[in-house]
Amino acid sequence: MMRVFADLEELAAAKGEHLGHGEWHEITQAEINLFADATGDHQWIHVDLEKAAAGPFGAPVAHGYLTLSLIPLLVRDIYTVQGLAMGVNYGLNKVRFPSPVVVGSRVRAGAELAEITDVAQGKQAVVKVTVEIEGNPKPACVAETVVLLVPAA
Repeated sequence: MMRVFADLEELAAAKGEHLGHGEWHEITQAEINLFADATGDHQWIHVDLEKAAAGPFGAPVAHGYLTLSLIPLLVRDIYTVQGLAMGVNYGLNKVRFPSPVVVGSRVRAGAELAEITDVAQGKQAVVKVTVEIEGNPKPACVAETVVLLVPAA
């Protein structure tokens, strides 16, 4: 269930809280191939089905940056803040990829509001996102995302 914050002050009051988990998303070979085409990263562990099957992971794996790029999709059902003009991706503080994501795996995100500070345009939030792999105790990705939240005028 999505957590809805009435405004930025209500969000700020949730600092330090786990905000919830998103829906599961299956990683397909088609997604991996599209990402390889978009980035030019056609390494065999991602796109060569036969060679990857005989490789260290037993199947193709998603690019780490593909997993990272899915964070907006994976987080969109976790929380929302009403009364915003916009939210702008400001960057990342830290990113790690503890476990590979094998094609056909399902992933979901959990989000924790780690920090929130006042800035001239509104608030800057640091949200720690953990991308889990169904059935795997180690996460696929742990990232501290930084977002600028601008209230509507």
